[in-house]
Amino acid sequence: MNVRVQNKIEYRTTTLTNGRNVNYVHQGVGEPVIMVHGLAASLHDWDDLMPALADAGYAGYALDLLGHGESEKPTHAHDYSVENAYADFSAWIDSVNVKAPFILVGHSLGAGLSLLYTYRNPDRVKALVIVNPFYSMGQLPLILQRMFHHQLINTSLIERTPYQLFRFFVDMTSFSGYIGNRESHVLPEHIRYQTALDYKRASSGIYNIPRTLRHVDLDLSRITQPTLLLWGGRDQTLSPSSFSQLAEQLPNLVKAHHFPVCGHVPHQCHPEDFNPHVMEFLRGI
Repeated sequence: MNVRVQNKIEYRTTTLTNGRNVNYVHQGVGEPVIMVHGLAASLHDWDDLMPALADAGYAGYALDLLGHGESEKPTHAHDYSVENAYADFSAWIDSVNVKAPFILVGHSLGAGLSLLYTYRNPDRVKALVIVNPFYSMGQLPLILQRMFHHQLINTSLIERTPYQLFRFFVDMTSFSGYIGNRESHVLPEHIRYQTALDYKRASSGIYNIPRTLRHVDLDLSRITQPTLLLWGGRDQTLSPSSFSQLAEQLPNLVKAHHFPVCGHVPHQCHPEDFNPHVMEFLRGI
C-alpha cells in the first residue's frame, strides 16, 4: 500500500484480493462515513463534504470506483457491470477495515451501489445518505435507455474525445439562464474543471454499467436504516419525479429534500446548502 499525506488528508492506493488497484482518500478521526461517487465521476465529488465531516469528528473515506479516477481500468467491456463495480466496492470496504456499522453516502450510481450494499449487508450499515440516486434504468430519458440497452462494443469515439469537448458539454449543461434574465453557471469553475477531467480519464467501458442495472435484485422495502434523500430539482440525467417515488418506498426515510436550483450534483452545486442537511441528519442518528 502506498500512502501520501497532504494537509491531514491521506491519499492511498490499495490492492484488492482480486488483484485490482483501488485509489481512495481518508480524512478525519471518528465514526466512519464512506462516500461513493456516480458514473464518470471520482472521489473528488466529495472535496467539499470530506473536510466538513472531518471537522465534525467523523472519519471520511472516498474511493474511485472501478474504471474511474485513478483506480484500476480493465480493458474488456464485459468487466464493467453493476455486479463487478459492487464487488470491487465491497472488497475495498473490507480492505480498509472500517468499524461497522458505518454511514454510507452515495451519489447517482454510487447511491445505487450504497442501496445494494445496505440490502445485502444490513448489519454493517448504520444509516444512508442518498443523493440523486440511480437505481433503475427507467429513471433515464428514453434516448439513454435505448443507448444503454445493448452492450457498447465500439467506444473508440469516447476514448478519442478531447478534454475541451467534455468541458464544453459540462459548461453548457451547468449554465442556468432564463429569457430576459441571464444567470451564471450553477457549478463553480473548479468543479467544472474536475468534472470534465473525470469524464476524460474514466474508462469508456464504464458506460456499459447502467444497462446491467436491470439484472440487479434490490428490494427497497428491506432497507430499514435511517435514510436521508437529497436531490436537485433540475436534474437532466435522471427523472426528478423518480426521487419522490423512491421516498415513498423507503421504510425509514427520515427526511427528503430537493434543491430547486441544482441539477444532478447538488453536493457540488451549493455545498454550503447541502452540507448542513447531511450534518443535521448525522447528529440526529
